[in-house]
Amino acid sequence: MSSPEPDQTLSQTPPSSSWMTYKRLLAYVKPFWLAFALAVVGNVIYAGASTGMAAAMEYVIAAIENPTEGNRLLLTLVIVGVFALRGVGTFMSQYFINYVGRQVINALRNDVFDRLLTLPSRYFDDNAAGRLVSKLTFNVEQVAEATTNAVTISLREGLTIVGLLSFMLYTNWKLTLIFLAVGPIIGAVVSYASKRFRRISKRIQGSMGDITHVASESISGYRVVRTFGGEDYEQQRFREVNERNLKQSLKMASTQAISVPVIQVLVAIAIAALVWTMLAPEIRGGMTTGQLVAFITAATTMAKPIRQVTSVHAKIQKGVAAAYDVFETIDETPEKDPGTYAPERVKGTIRFEDVSFRYRDQLDDVLEGISIEIPAGQSVALVGRSGSGKSTLVSLLPRFYEFTGGDIAIDDRSLRDYSLKALRAQIALVTQNVVLFNDTIAANIAYGALRDCSREEIQQAAAKAHALEFIERMPDGLDTMIGDNGVMLSGGQRQRLAIARALLKDAPILILDEATSALDTESERHIQEALETVMKGRTTLVIAHRLSTIETADRILVMDNGRIVESGRHDELLSAGGAYAQLHQMQFSEQG
Repeated sequence: MSSPEPDQTLSQTPPSSSWMTYKRLLAYVKPFWLAFALAVVGNVIYAGASTGMAAAMEYVIAAIENPTEGNRLLLTLVIVGVFALRGVGTFMSQYFINYVGRQVINALRNDVFDRLLTLPSRYFDDNAAGRLVSKLTFNVEQVAEATTNAVTISLREGLTIVGLLSFMLYTNWKLTLIFLAVGPIIGAVVSYASKRFRRISKRIQGSMGDITHVASESISGYRVVRTFGGEDYEQQRFREVNERNLKQSLKMASTQAISVPVIQVLVAIAIAALVWTMLAPEIRGGMTTGQLVAFITAATTMAKPIRQVTSVHAKIQKGVAAAYDVFETIDETPEKDPGTYAPERVKGTIRFEDVSFRYRDQLDDVLEGISIEIPAGQSVALVGRSGSGKSTLVSLLPRFYEFTGGDIAIDDRSLRDYSLKALRAQIALVTQNVVLFNDTIAANIAYGALRDCSREEIQQAAAKAHALEFIERMPDGLDTMIGDNGVMLSGGQRQRLAIARALLKDAPILILDEATSALDTESERHIQEALETVMKGRTTLVIAHRLSTIETADRILVMDNGRIVESGRHDELLSAGGAYAQLHQMQFSEQG
């Protein structure tokens, strides 16, 4: 468990793709166009009210200079009306844009999760679980900033700027041009800050993935951490990734903290130049005092929306960077599934024809020249030293990995002819690494496509797996919650639930990968009896370390360095005095 290196590619988001990413993100808004349109209407109302406040200053001055009853009433109604309109606009813009934003997040999360369920095994080999969880949580949440707050501020304040500028141009276009002179400089500052925000945002997301990854490893492996005194090491790992996240976050904060006041100063310079210039008679023209005050009010009022629009770039760039990362996952190529053959139930004859396999980016084959035929209903045991290719070989059968040479057939039909769903429906799998879910015992046995099985069928499967004896002692029996990955159960109990799940599936092909490895001697004896019963009539591939558990197999295949070096029954292989006999002798000596 080494400390993860910072992902150097995270900071290399192509700038040209930013608009395409945002455009694609906006496509998620399309189904909720009505709510988005109402949000835009709210922003227009808000911007109009804000412009009206500046324009109303002319009437305020007129009312002060000529305080008649009519002017007093008009001024009072204007103030109440403007603020009421701003309130209506604020509610409409904030509620409806948040509605749209949360709907977009919901849709994105569903799309990412749906894609993760279809990706090939190699994707999960290459990506730590913690980082994938971070994409679903932190990264997608960052997108919310770009589709809610950022859009609200950009629309509301942007429209306010347009409204105020329109009023200023209408009042005195010469003075307005002076005010706009600082526009290109503000644009340059915003452009520089935006690029930096986007770059740093990618790094922050990478560091958040590292934090989730390190934390999830340490939490799930807390027993190993404490037993082997790894607390200091894990603390150091976590502090390193947390420190990296802190540095990037501070860079983001400093960029934002610098860019906002710089823009404010530029706006202040423009306003100062405006005030100095407007006192010149040739520029002022025939403007009244009220018009001058209204013009200055509009210019000064514009300072806030300019500041808000420029500061929101940080949120937008965070969202774009997060969306780019999320879309990368959504765009990953799912498992290839060109097959259409979907029989209801196969007989179970399996044939390997000169099969070879190598993992991606490896030079040497992990499996080479594997040719075996397994008649339907026969049990075949795979034995050999660790790393000899036993688990890899059985992983090819449900097509968790694609063989790179030769062919594998079930009932004389190539695996590639089968649809993945139909193929995997024919196979039940029990591995040494049992996976259970934080649910009831019944839900864990009748998992997935088995969820419609009756209570009686679940009990029968549990009884055959010798699991009913401990289930009945549980406080709620089959309805007992077993905690995260079955933390409330012993290793043997968890293994028996996995075997009960395989028994309930009643598939014609059964794969047992060290299925009795976590059981004590007494439990193993019971399970072995149950397995011998359930193996009858099924094609069974058994990977076993303890040779005593596979002595009754119809055939035993001995593997070494990705090849089958011996094949035969237990007695035949012992009398041959080859690799199997040596393995048997070693285990016999160890037990003795």
